[in-house]
Amino acid sequence: MSADDDRLARVALTWLAEPGTWAVHRLVDEFGPGATLDLLRDGGAPEEGLRAAVAARSREGDARAVADDALARGDRLGARLVTPDDEEWPPQLHHLRTLALPGAVRRVDTETAPPLCFWVRGAWPLREALDRAVSVVGARAATAYGLHVATELGYGLADRDWTVVSGGAFGIDAAAHRGALNAGGLTVAVLACGIDRPYPMGNASLFDRIAEAGLLISEWMPGAEPFRPRFLIRNRVIAAATRGTVLVEAAARSGATQTFNRAVALGRRPMVVPGPVTSAMSVGTHELLREQPSARLVTGVPHVLEEVGSIGADLAPPARAPQRPRDMLDDEATLVLESIPRRGTVDVDRLAARAGVTVRTALRKLSLLEELGMIRRRDGGYALTAPARVPGTT
Repeated sequence: MSADDDRLARVALTWLAEPGTWAVHRLVDEFGPGATLDLLRDGGAPEEGLRAAVAARSREGDARAVADDALARGDRLGARLVTPDDEEWPPQLHHLRTLALPGAVRRVDTETAPPLCFWVRGAWPLREALDRAVSVVGARAATAYGLHVATELGYGLADRDWTVVSGGAFGIDAAAHRGALNAGGLTVAVLACGIDRPYPMGNASLFDRIAEAGLLISEWMPGAEPFRPRFLIRNRVIAAATRGTVLVEAAARSGATQTFNRAVALGRRPMVVPGPVTSAMSVGTHELLREQPSARLVTGVPHVLEEVGSIGADLAPPARAPQRPRDMLDDEATLVLESIPRRGTVDVDRLAARAGVTVRTALRKLSLLEELGMIRRRDGGYALTAPARVPGTT
């Protein structure tokens, strides 16, 4: 079979059966795309459910003709088809072969096979774009807090040459994409419909910007509709394609938590941004922090880079309060300073007694405190220096 026939067969297979179907994936592994397509069209699928799905789709048209039309449509759109045989195929997607979710029952949780192909719109090579990538996901009905955090994360990661991956939805997804674009960086939107059908429509201009500066990718052929289950099927790609997933906001039930759980199952770095305990949009994130031992709390780009970056090269600086002059004092100097009255002066002998140190020690520490500008000599004793006033205050 020629390379063109192989590519056409892969497109046809993703039309006959939804992406992620393990039975199709195993057949392609064993027989190749062309032979698998012939087998399914002849009613030879090994599972009854798959046979029924193929039969239903086949009543709508011939799979090869549909695939041929899709390839022509993709050419007109300026899109390209990328398959596992191409150099730009991201090798990390093969890790989906090992994805097993505990207690999985629904199809979207059990049918998690690697993609057969991608439709790609944008100039960047797919493999290069996803080589250093982090996914940022979260609630569609995001709060102002969540949008701010997602934008900052998108901007900061892109500014440090990391690709920001998300799903193009309203809320957290769009904020992360926009942050990366505003930084002049690279972002990838993984769609659950055809790359010529922007969904949601309100993000159409955003998708155009992403296609110009980054990549739009989808497993579904041009023209495919954004059915609800496809978003959940798509989420396995977001998790597998990136080194880690940052969950910014999520309600008690959220598709974003599904992406997070797939990242956990794949051994990717799962990260959670905490939110206000009073916010309904943070219930899901906080529950994951409580229930998932591998989840790491992150509050900004330095924490994310520490999780996904090179060991020893991307450590986040420890959070510290601003250093004050008092922080440089030893215990005896602190005692002497604290023993000086808030008002008035005190002589050395009385000060030493109040501080519980020798006169010699008191004199030595007083010299230090005077040098630091914390005290001054006055009327034969020592007094505290009045704190500097902020201009404009009384």
